[in-house]
Amino acid sequence: MSALEHARDRVRDAGGPELFERLEHLDAQRSVAPRDAAVAAPDRQATADYDVALVGGGLSIVYAPMLARLGLKTAVFERARAGTTHREWNASRRELSALTRAAVLSETDLEALIVARYERGFCQWFGGARHEVTDVLDHAVDAGALLRALRRHAEAAGVHFYDQHALRGHGAGPSAIALDFDHLGAPRRVTARLMIDARGASSPSCTTDLLCPTVGGVVTGIDVGGGPTQIDPKVGEILVSTEDVEAGRQHVWEAFPGRPGETTVYLFYYDRTERVGPHALMHLYARFFDTLPRYKTGAVRLARPTFGIIPGWSRLSPPPRRPSPRVVLVGDAAARQSPLTYCGFGATLRSFEGASRAIARALFDGPAALDRLDTVVDDTPLHAGTGALAHMIARPDGDPHALNALLDAAFGTLAAMGERPYQQLLRDEMSGADFVRFLHRTSRQFPAVYGSVFDVLGARGVSRWGAQVASGLLRNLGRS
Repeated sequence: MSALEHARDRVRDAGGPELFERLEHLDAQRSVAPRDAAVAAPDRQATADYDVALVGGGLSIVYAPMLARLGLKTAVFERARAGTTHREWNASRRELSALTRAAVLSETDLEALIVARYERGFCQWFGGARHEVTDVLDHAVDAGALLRALRRHAEAAGVHFYDQHALRGHGAGPSAIALDFDHLGAPRRVTARLMIDARGASSPSCTTDLLCPTVGGVVTGIDVGGGPTQIDPKVGEILVSTEDVEAGRQHVWEAFPGRPGETTVYLFYYDRTERVGPHALMHLYARFFDTLPRYKTGAVRLARPTFGIIPGWSRLSPPPRRPSPRVVLVGDAAARQSPLTYCGFGATLRSFEGASRAIARALFDGPAALDRLDTVVDDTPLHAGTGALAHMIARPDGDPHALNALLDAAFGTLAAMGERPYQQLLRDEMSGADFVRFLHRTSRQFPAVYGSVFDVLGARGVSRWGAQVASGLLRNLGRS
């Protein structure tokens, strides 16, 4: 049996047929570019079935109860069952508090979902030092229970859920958008005043230059302790590499303890979109099973697979764009989140309340107001800088150890700058001035970074990156 076949069997056995089908569906998206069929647009007199049709029933269902409470008739459409997930999540308390500030969940609800808290976390690059930080990604959440709670709250607020509805196409008219779905082989047409595209990397609008295939899951049996191949239940491992670049890719681990005896472990890499082919996730799973013993020891068993393909837009290329003013992109489909650490979960928690209010205002103000919904999700100026760093991780040059050496130098600089700047970079909160200081100090410690940046980004890319960082710095100063 090949390593790929062995990995497939282990994932299927641990996850069951429904979860395995989700994996295969997502993995197959890379073989054929997704497209939405053109649909005849509703005329001006058309009456919409819903104000908002939210297409995609993963984490983005957090928008649904908020939109309903703002007075919008809302429906959620999902090709499988809405309110289920193939991911596990962690965040700091300040991100999780967005759920209670928006009154989507009560404090009691939220506390019941937190399965672990850590005293600290760390990042460590192969051959380098361990760089510790606190108050970053230090709360683990029961992802399945969170989505079930969000669905219950949404249904209680009057949201309609349509499971087993796969979107085939849409057409926007002057007053509504028509959406054609396939429901268990039968066609269904729905009209809405606005479509929210929450299909993640499967959305045809998600045209990013970087992708981050991610696999792993909830595992049991890891040796407990403070050694490098053990897990400490009070410590989160944010970014860890255990080898240099191989085949043009830098593989990175993440591990965060959950319930007693359980740890969520991820393996991922960044790469250029065109290099991420079909079955990327299953090939990565084969590597996961092969190399996990180098990372963690013990009688390790995969209890539940978790996976995803996360868009990582570098900000050096055009962003994903919505196909019409009656479509809004959120979550991974919008790809406005951090390309480094705060991906889907933290970014969605930061965005959903403000984005929901912006959507409600635009729909109440009339069709002309839809033009201002081009970007409703959070995208801080810092992303212009960190996006280029992700681009460099996706395109390592020459020496296979050079990237780890550079990253160790960069995180050493962060640690030397103090706990607060370190936290702020990882939480997407660092000011433009501090980011420039961070770059300057890193270059002094690691002068080879200049050659690496020019080799990877080229003169045009360096020029664009510099202009974006300067623009972000000026915007930060304008707010102060």
